[in-house]
Amino acid sequence: MMSGHNKWANIKHRKMAQDAKKSKIFTKLIREIIVAAREGGGNIETNPRLRAAVEKARAENMPKENIERAIKRGTGELEGVDYQEVIYEGYAPGGVAVYIRALTDNKNRTAQELRHLFSRYGGSLAESGSVSWIFERKGVIEISRDKVKDLEELMMIAIDAGAEDIKDTEDPIQIITAPDNLSEVKSRLEEAGYELEAKVTFIPKNTVKVTGKDAEKVLEFLNALEDMDDVQEVYSNFEMDDKEMEEILSRLEG
Repeated sequence: MMSGHNKWANIKHRKMAQDAKKSKIFTKLIREIIVAAREGGGNIETNPRLRAAVEKARAENMPKENIERAIKRGTGELEGVDYQEVIYEGYAPGGVAVYIRALTDNKNRTAQELRHLFSRYGGSLAESGSVSWIFERKGVIEISRDKVKDLEELMMIAIDAGAEDIKDTEDPIQIITAPDNLSEVKSRLEEAGYELEAKVTFIPKNTVKVTGKDAEKVLEFLNALEDMDDVQEVYSNFEMDDKEMEEILSRLEG
């Protein structure tokens, strides 16, 4: 079963891609490219993290010169801001676990802003390690149901290429892999003609069901976190009725 968080991330991404938040997506992607190039060099062939960040940027139609400039900032060929990767953990309303990955040039400012947001929405920042054990790092490939003519063939290719699990009860179909196997499984499926989206993400081992006011507060809080420039990714373990989620998000976006 797809966790509520994944569904939220998909809906959120769809909405952001359609509206004026495109520049916010670019800001986050540029930081990711800079840090990936700084950590592992500017060659996408030998730096998987950079390759993933560049693919993501291309999928969002980021201009080529923006991508190249970000890589050069990371490798030091151009002057740039020195971003550090920091992980924050905490609890949203209703006891939902939240795992946040940030890239910041000022850790004190980011921690302060996060503390303020957590308390404003009735959550709490927690010690390092408090919730990270709930999440597993995995590769996830998503394929729309209407793009799959033969589910059995898809499963055969994916498992043969090293997939760990296939969740075919919802739309999109999800293929779960170890992070290191993601690119192999993705390549094999693309060679077979499948249109897909692939990412490395964190999947919760257990989930917390939220409804009503708690559900609303959780989504408001996650949206506020996502809107912070320093925050790259937010993961949480909430479970929620799909219809309720769509309704709340429409109200929040409206």
